[in-house]
Amino acid sequence: MSFKPLRFALFGNVYQRHKRDVVKQLLASLHDHGAQILIDDEYYSFLKDSALIEGGEADTFVGSDFEADFAVSMGGDGTLLKTASRVGAKQTPIVGINMGRLGFLADVGADDVSTAIAALYRDDFSVEDRALIKVETNGEPIEGCPCALNDVAILKRDSASMISIRTNINGEYLTTYQADGLIVSTPTGSTAYSLSNGGPIIVPRTGVMLITAVAPHSLNVRPIVLPDTAQIELTVSSRSHTFLVAIDGRSGKMPEGTTLRLMRAPYVARVVKRSGARYFATLREKMMWGADVR
Repeated sequence: MSFKPLRFALFGNVYQRHKRDVVKQLLASLHDHGAQILIDDEYYSFLKDSALIEGGEADTFVGSDFEADFAVSMGGDGTLLKTASRVGAKQTPIVGINMGRLGFLADVGADDVSTAIAALYRDDFSVEDRALIKVETNGEPIEGCPCALNDVAILKRDSASMISIRTNINGEYLTTYQADGLIVSTPTGSTAYSLSNGGPIIVPRTGVMLITAVAPHSLNVRPIVLPDTAQIELTVSSRSHTFLVAIDGRSGKMPEGTTLRLMRAPYVARVVKRSGARYFATLREKMMWGADVR
């Protein structure tokens, strides 16, 4: 049987040697369909060192220097976030194969890899557009990938005292947070860091952004939901004179007084979903709602 030609760019977690069978299953399924396989250079070295692939079996690429019909993320949600940062504005649909634990984004199970690849060739899938948050510092984009699929976190460094975060929304003063940090998340990221700090769950593709404080000094501080047309401006003061900015967990140090501007990105992340996948069923399962854990 002949299949339509498709190109797959593979990204993976290089620390999951115990998931060898899943990787073998994916590569075998792609070869059976005659796919052209491109592999992230670091992941390729891991696969070769683990004897999961032979030299010359696939092409490699570095950074975001690839063109493909699908990007495949082999890992958990963290790996998919890294994949999304590498895909960037290409908007290549991302297939998440869950080799981690929770897996809100990476929803193809380890036992369903061959079935999922076959479904891609039958066009039996859907693609969800997920909003991203873009970050600018002092009016300039952050180097590397300036966009977050989950969240942007402004955090104190190490054991430093809490930081002060002056917050304006569309040029209007909101408040100055005294806290260990502040999380600005997309609906996709509402079930991540924000949730662990008391933020609400927001259904994906709802047109909002969410601000949640991390260990605020005042108990009166509560999360706030904003339209995703809003521009958020943050100015940070810190006794250590520096603070951290984490974009989907990729963190960097910033000097105090830096002005951060956060807004919806001009492009989206496109996440492949299996036909029949239902968000609320996934939410109920992952959150163990209704489960008797006694």
